Amino acid sequence: MTEARFDEVIHPGTRLSIVALLAAADWVEFAYIRDQLSLSDSALSKQLSTLQDVGYVHLDRETSGQRRRVRARLTTEGRSAFRAHVAALRAIVAAADIRETL
Repeated sequence: MTEARFDEVIHPGTRLSIVALLAAADWVEFAYIRDQLSLSDSALSKQLSTLQDVGYVHLDRETSGQRRRVRARLTTEGRSAFRAHVAALRAIVAAADIRETL
């Protein structure tokens, strides 16, 4: 069982969406993330850099000819942080459900 731990880095909506998308796959292309979340290249780059700086995301930059390919994946630490954050959110929601029934 994952210990619930609220994560301030993951919590902002855009980053939470990015991490959730990455959690469902091994590697995800930059363009796919951008398109799925309707983000600009610069906004996505900034959020991925933040996640990379704390060790939650690994970026792979590959150049083939003149084309640059960027893809991302969650690190083991990032995957653990995401699970713990989701557990914390579930605990918050569960506590709200209990209060409604009282």
